[in-house]
Amino acid sequence: MGVDSAQAAVPAGAGTGTVTTAVPARLDRLPWSRWHWMIVIGLGTVWILDGLEVTIVGNVAGRLAEEGSGLAITSAQVTGIAAALYVAGACSGALFFGWLTDRYGRKKLFMVTLVVYLGATAMTALSFESWWFFLFRFLTGFGIGGEYAAINSAIDELIPSLYRGRVDLIINGSYWLGAIGGALLSIVMLDTDIFPKDLGWRLSFALGVVLGLVILLVRRHVPESPRWQFIHGRGEKAERLVSSVEREIEREKGEPLPPPAGEITIHQRKSIGFGTIAKTVFARYPRRAVLGLSLFIGQAFLYNAITFGFGAILTTFFDVPTGHTGYYFAAIAAGNFVGPLVLGKLFDTVGRRIMISSTYVLSGLLLFVTAWLFDRGSLTATTLTACWCVVLFFASTGASSAYLTVSEIFPMETRAMAIAFFYALGTAAGGISGPLVFAELTESGVVGDTVLAFQIGAGLMCAAGIVAAFLAVDAERRSLEDIAEPLSVVK
Repeated sequence: MGVDSAQAAVPAGAGTGTVTTAVPARLDRLPWSRWHWMIVIGLGTVWILDGLEVTIVGNVAGRLAEEGSGLAITSAQVTGIAAALYVAGACSGALFFGWLTDRYGRKKLFMVTLVVYLGATAMTALSFESWWFFLFRFLTGFGIGGEYAAINSAIDELIPSLYRGRVDLIINGSYWLGAIGGALLSIVMLDTDIFPKDLGWRLSFALGVVLGLVILLVRRHVPESPRWQFIHGRGEKAERLVSSVEREIEREKGEPLPPPAGEITIHQRKSIGFGTIAKTVFARYPRRAVLGLSLFIGQAFLYNAITFGFGAILTTFFDVPTGHTGYYFAAIAAGNFVGPLVLGKLFDTVGRRIMISSTYVLSGLLLFVTAWLFDRGSLTATTLTACWCVVLFFASTGASSAYLTVSEIFPMETRAMAIAFFYALGTAAGGISGPLVFAELTESGVVGDTVLAFQIGAGLMCAAGIVAAFLAVDAERRSLEDIAEPLSVVK
């Protein structure tokens, strides 16, 4: 059996004290199994919902503004006010639920945040006034923002170190599967030959609720993070959980597990103060904080340079009908998902530093080339989309690695809050600063303005890649406790 003597060192009850445990090493040496697939499906599929949600809103904006939609709202209000409120909700939800996740546990919060998302999405489908739509767009974002903090921390703490990079990247990249679904779904749902004007867009949101309920049922079986448990005075529960998983995997594989690599001694505590978290992230690990900020801001601006004015660029410069932009968006969304799927394994083999820096710099350089071709008038709607697909193949991998980076380079006690902070900052940069910078540029109808938008995004992406080349942490195949020593460790 994979159970070691550390079990005997766990004090009785759920109080706090000093405990020696091999739980991290036992989790990291597990082979890939059905149990890990259950975690991936239960936690990772929510990004599909996020992609579906955001894409549907973007595509139904025109329909909502039409007379007979059942909602008195303009297209500009949907893509402007509602989008900004969704971003504000995501930022505030990430920070609020991130703090609660570190304090009360991963499982409680990844259940609560999904329920918030489901309720708010259902209420959005029932919108009868613009203020109602705005309110529940904010609350939908509030739930989604909380999901990022709770789930990324749980995934990294449950997935073995050998697979952590590729799994995290593919899960974060699955957002684009939802985007593909949202783009194609909107084409069907907005067809008035199939659904009335006031029903199709509501059913689009309702489908998101149905998918979310399925995920909620699966997620009930995902356990609390044993790493969180043993630090927060619940060592016995952590030991029982890991032991049961070991027995299950040994039965599945038909052979005993190898012994764990080592133990760690920590002083258990029930909570960590916000001041301690901030001091740890910015004073103890300033280089890592700069790395996280650079990665998130770079990818936020690149994505806004391309996607914020996506429809306007196609319709303004290439006369693509508004109803057909969904097909083009589905194509670039596919490029976004394939990138992490194909390149993810290299983050665990070639290494974090070279892969993070190269995907950022390469996507930036390719966008510079795209801007040059666009400026020369050498592109059509199809070839521009093809260029975007190639750029985003690498950019999506880099953007996903930003989430991976901030979720593994800070101590266990601060992990969810660190994810929340960098996610909120990146989302704010992309959802607030980005539109202010790119809206007029991409919608002006002037080629030079759109070229400038591309160049800004490309330049910031290259800059972030250069920062990563110097500051990235070689975290591949290393335990989380080795990458960043827990604050509670007893030396």
